[in-house]
Amino acid sequence: MSSKLMYRTLRPVLSSSGLGVGPGIRGHVISHLSTVRFLSSDTSSPASGNNQPEKPVQTADGKVMSTYWGIPPAKITKPDGSAWKWNCFQPWDSYKPDVSIDVTKHHKPSNFTDKFAYWTVQTLKIPVQLFFQRKHMCHAMLLETVAAVPGMVGGMLLHLKSLRRFEHSGGWIKALLEEAENERMHLMTFIELSQPKWYERAIVFTVQGAFFNAYFLAYVISPKLAHRITGYLEEEAVNSYTEFLKDIDAGKFENSPAPAIAIDYWRLPKDATLRDVVYVIRADEAHHRDINHYASDIQFKGHELKEAPAPIGYH
Repeated sequence: MSSKLMYRTLRPVLSSSGLGVGPGIRGHVISHLSTVRFLSSDTSSPASGNNQPEKPVQTADGKVMSTYWGIPPAKITKPDGSAWKWNCFQPWDSYKPDVSIDVTKHHKPSNFTDKFAYWTVQTLKIPVQLFFQRKHMCHAMLLETVAAVPGMVGGMLLHLKSLRRFEHSGGWIKALLEEAENERMHLMTFIELSQPKWYERAIVFTVQGAFFNAYFLAYVISPKLAHRITGYLEEEAVNSYTEFLKDIDAGKFENSPAPAIAIDYWRLPKDATLRDVVYVIRADEAHHRDINHYASDIQFKGHELKEAPAPIGYH
């Protein structure tokens, strides 16, 4: 639609609005804007039938749901034709993890920064282990609320840096935000299996607030230190999920069916169990471990992250 045609269409509406015609203008505005929307949209249907009222979108309980600018959301289905039930992620966000990754790998501290990062994580691990011991589900939920912070903080600060310096990030903004979202999906999976008690929620509230601010400050001062800390945190996450798997295999923890969200997110078989879920989550944590150690190594060599290709879509 040309600018002249749009102006001629909107001119009566704008003129009437300026004169304060009153309530009678409402229907006139809607009819004109409706015409403009259909004329200016590349995705609109042909002219025939454009004047038919749109059907309201309803939720499962029959309530009418508002649509985005009058455009109902597309109906998404799985490969088998069944309806896609999740709004928090889409089919193209799901993936099959690389479970062949080495889960025993450890970055040996080689300088003061590495040693500081390593012993910081080891010190933080002690009270966590004393509190949770073998309560794996509670431990996993607390772990994921903290593990989702570094990627968000790093991605946010790199985003601001990219805007401030008018330069590309080399894909690292997306890579770190992908990491944060992946960690959040771990948490969304575990809360399908267990609901935290009030005191556990209080612990999460306190720990997350303190860790976010501490990590933010660390990343501002020394990104290479922050990434190294995250790398060691992910090593501990891998170890904790390995212990979780051992207890499931030993019959100390019930191997319940996998929640539906996990089956769709990781493309697991329909008969998948909790063990399968923990197994793929451990692989995710190993990937995050490698990414953060890699990011720290880049900066230790005197380079910026943007100079090295980011592992986007590493799943």
